[in-house]
Amino acid sequence: MALKITDACINCDVCEPVCPNGAIYQGEEIYEIDPALCTECVGHFDEPQCQQLCPVDCIPLDPDHPETQDQLMAKYRRLTQDSSN
Repeated sequence: MALKITDACINCDVCEPVCPNGAIYQGEEIYEIDPALCTECVGHFDEPQCQQLCPVDCIPLDPDHPETQDQLMAKYRRLTQDSSN
């Protein structure tokens, strides 16, 4: 499933540049994650990079966007294929 950033976000700017899919962006008050682009780093890394680097641990799984590992891999393939055209 996609990840989400909670209100505990301190806008430290660490997560956005490490997202390989460009899913993280500055929202009105805190950073946000586009679930259509988030693959939990499947296809790129073993662990979600934003979660690994977040100093306040405010990036949990988003229960509103459940996805299996297979679905995340299919999304990764679609996103990387689209970007290579």
